[in-house]
Amino acid sequence: MTSPETLIQIPVIDFQPFLGQESEAAQRAVSRGIFCACHEIGFFYLTNHGVPQSLIDQLFDQSKWLFSQPFEEKQKLAWSDAFSNRGYVGVERERLDETKPGDLKEAFNVGREVPANGSCPTDKAALLVNLFPEGNETFRETVLTFFDECCAAADRILQAFALALQLPQDFFLDSHSDRCNTLRLLHYPPVTAAPKPDQIRAGEHTDYGSITLLFQDDVGGLEVQPLNGKWIAAPCISGAVIVNTGDLMQRWTNHVFCSTRHRVGVPADPRLRKSRYSVAFFCHPNDEATIACLPTCQSAEQPALYPPISAGDYLLSRLQATY
Repeated sequence: MTSPETLIQIPVIDFQPFLGQESEAAQRAVSRGIFCACHEIGFFYLTNHGVPQSLIDQLFDQSKWLFSQPFEEKQKLAWSDAFSNRGYVGVERERLDETKPGDLKEAFNVGREVPANGSCPTDKAALLVNLFPEGNETFRETVLTFFDECCAAADRILQAFALALQLPQDFFLDSHSDRCNTLRLLHYPPVTAAPKPDQIRAGEHTDYGSITLLFQDDVGGLEVQPLNGKWIAAPCISGAVIVNTGDLMQRWTNHVFCSTRHRVGVPADPRLRKSRYSVAFFCHPNDEATIACLPTCQSAEQPALYPPISAGDYLLSRLQATY
């Protein structure tokens, strides 16, 4: 595997104007920075994102607790269905790069809480129940609070995206109103035996939805591949969340914003023997939303590259391919 370049080449953007009552000019300046980052690399760091650091720390503590439990206990919460996309995913269960061996990671997925009297069809309602370990109510409360905070942060970021694309500020909010998002806790265990050929911690892939928020520890390992093909490191920056655009945002914008390949490699240094933890929040449009090329992203010279597609159908197809 080619070693990534070590210099930080991913833009760092201060999101403060979208948290306070600052001027529209200040917000548009931030949106211009986001436009450049999404168009040129598909990734950026965001400071002053609005998710409290105390809550982030608490979630990481709870994540470490979960993954320290015996495998038999975690398997009681096992992921079993792509429609649900909830529960525990064991090491090597998922292959983000479908051509390579299973990833050296374990994960735990949570979606929105669905009320018993919700509108979901009866035959699917049972699949939309979050699975939580027994005996630790703090875990459940922390995870659900974090999910809500990330939903609010993602809405603010989507408003900035809309301004960047010369659309009304609330353009994307209606198509994300159902909160069809996934919060994923991730643990990359210490590597104590030689991996299989071409096996890494998380295979090369793009994300599937609109945007992703990634919180990570300082162990490192995330690598990004911009259009020039050279892998670059995306290390932890204290107080910042990494934001990247997914496949559906790329389709929406006719490749004005790019969905960039990324991976988590196996370190060739003492970090190999350390656990790595991260938390990903995958922001996805409503299942019934139709993703069609935005009017501001097409012209006679640059016609739409993709036909319209249902957001739910696209997500289901990608999950079925990687499990």
